Amino acid sequence: MNDSLVTEVVISSEYHGQRVDVVLAQLFPDFSRSQLSHWLKEGAITLNQRTCKPKEKVLGGEILHLNILLTANHATQAPSVAEDIPIDVVYEDDHLLVINKPSGLVVHPGAGNQQHTLVNALLHHDASLQHLPRAGIVHRLDKETTGLLIVARTITAYTSLIRQMQARDIQRSYIALVHGDVIAGSTIDTCYGRHPRNRLKMSVCSHGKQAITQFSLRKQYQYVTLLDVKLMTGRTHQIRVHMDHVNHPVVGDPLYGGRSRIPAGLSEASRLALKQFTRQALHASSLSFLHPHTQEELNLKAPLPDDFQTLLTILDAEFA
Repeated sequence: MNDSLVTEVVISSEYHGQRVDVVLAQLFPDFSRSQLSHWLKEGAITLNQRTCKPKEKVLGGEILHLNILLTANHATQAPSVAEDIPIDVVYEDDHLLVINKPSGLVVHPGAGNQQHTLVNALLHHDASLQHLPRAGIVHRLDKETTGLLIVARTITAYTSLIRQMQARDIQRSYIALVHGDVIAGSTIDTCYGRHPRNRLKMSVCSHGKQAITQFSLRKQYQYVTLLDVKLMTGRTHQIRVHMDHVNHPVVGDPLYGGRSRIPAGLSEASRLALKQFTRQALHASSLSFLHPHTQEELNLKAPLPDDFQTLLTILDAEFA
């Protein structure tokens, strides 16, 4: 397979002072840093319409232009093995598909998860996806988070959707059940980075990338609150970290929720339902974006999964 990736990206001021190859690795994680450096050196990637060295530092505001000839071996390390894993396709055409991901399904292969991932399932659904970076997957969802996820089926669609994602033009909305009585909606705007002590976690910090999360009240249950959440940026674990930051961690979150916080004031049925919900109560409920070929706006929704809906039904019965 030979195809081209042609795109432009304006470097955000948050990357001020960083090497251009480091910035590229963060903006285009589909490719290795050595491969990106090679493209820089051969002029396939330019900075403000000129060639530059990988070690050159950026100020912010520069324009990166990529005009890359892709071959099959440039695709990310998606396994060639297809697996017959059922997937719930919400939307599909020749250019893209949107999946309603279940809980427990890892999106990308990685350490300890080389098989039985969404990538393996997608390759069974469409073998041609092996030629695309990350098998065409445009963004991530955590293993236990459910909901909508976009997959491009052509390099043209992939380029368009990645550009929309970087420009924050893809609107992603979630439903989250969090601990505590949330009084009103708000916007959380912080710096964001890797946790200084636990490398498995992310954290709010004094420096790093900007992370913005907006949330509003959907329903109050006195001891827990159902929220509508919008991602303005797409950092790893962002909603989970931000809600924990404001002392309202997502129910069932084993990494950021800490020890069980089930209040004594709940009925036995509600207490048991919360105790048995052992994954984060977080669902990617809707997506809005421009179709990469027709430029028409797509608005897609996914209903709550059964376990999440059952939990809410029990809470509804107590707080009706």
